[in-house]
Amino acid sequence: MRSLFDRRLWLVVAMCLLAAAAVAVATHRRLPPATLILTIDHAVLPADGYAEAHITAHATDGRDLQGIVWRVEKRKNSTALETTASEGSDMHAVFRAGVTPGDAKVLVTAPGLKPTRIDLEFVLDPTDGFSDGTPDFLRLQYVGDRITFRRWFTFLAESTYFQKEDDRPKEVNDCAALIRYAYREALRTHDGPWANQLHLDNLPSAPSVLKYDYPHTALGANIFRTRPGPFSTHDIDDGAFAEFADAETLRRFNAYFVSRDLKAARPGDLIFFRQAGQMMPFHTMIYLGASQFGEGDSWLIYHTGPSHTGSSLKESGELRRVTVDDLMQHPYARWRPVPQNSAFLGVYRWNILREAD
Repeated sequence: MRSLFDRRLWLVVAMCLLAAAAVAVATHRRLPPATLILTIDHAVLPADGYAEAHITAHATDGRDLQGIVWRVEKRKNSTALETTASEGSDMHAVFRAGVTPGDAKVLVTAPGLKPTRIDLEFVLDPTDGFSDGTPDFLRLQYVGDRITFRRWFTFLAESTYFQKEDDRPKEVNDCAALIRYAYREALRTHDGPWANQLHLDNLPSAPSVLKYDYPHTALGANIFRTRPGPFSTHDIDDGAFAEFADAETLRRFNAYFVSRDLKAARPGDLIFFRQAGQMMPFHTMIYLGASQFGEGDSWLIYHTGPSHTGSSLKESGELRRVTVDDLMQHPYARWRPVPQNSAFLGVYRWNILREAD
């Protein structure tokens, strides 16, 4: 009897185990595979270079996320991954807006989970906080970016003086061209291919501007304002900005007056002259301050531009690098940067470096 009872008991246990296994298999088949779930605090952001989107990734089965990869697969220049951090079993990422409006798509992948995408939208920010025609999305509001810009702007201008003539940028043929070149290139990402293209052997140990990378802006490559008035959305495509600007245009619409005392100049500021009677009356020089190529702490650099005979161009001109003391002693008083000289228009500073009082 005992043996028969034991066999029946084992049979019942086996049947229960088989039933439980069948239920488990059926339940497993009904459960969907684990996936990534993405949540975001703001999917629509101003394209101002500073706004942030916070995205959290979570696995539906609660697993710890390992080896997660965040990648912008559409409109890469409109946003950039700033930071990532773990939050328990989840992962958190911060994406910073660029200054290029449009839709972006972020692809998120993790081992063993189906990839998931999330959409971001960046809209034009037309704010012009100083009503000077320069939109705030071009301004460098962070002090670190302003310092970086000044460092690269002065380096690039001064480097042209020390380059072999064949290596110098061909576009630099007058004072305004030198300034446009240094300004534009100071706002790029400074990597190896960029340096090779410009024939630069030695670079300063300085980061690139973080806010944006020229020409990836809402204005594209047209970053020099060409007419008066505060910025408006219509300026994006109606000719208010261009890649080219002469010395007078740079002074009137892209920089602001600081002082007629040269002692107020900071590295990267501009000084302007108006020489009446010349075919090209407006001239500009860059105040370098301390040289990045040698000794001395009060240098200026400029391109003379082509010389003129009557109404014709005579010579192509040359780059000159002089000290403030040398310029103060210029044999022609009209070239001395002193308040008594009516041809000296004063010290000017770029609008993108403008700070609130």
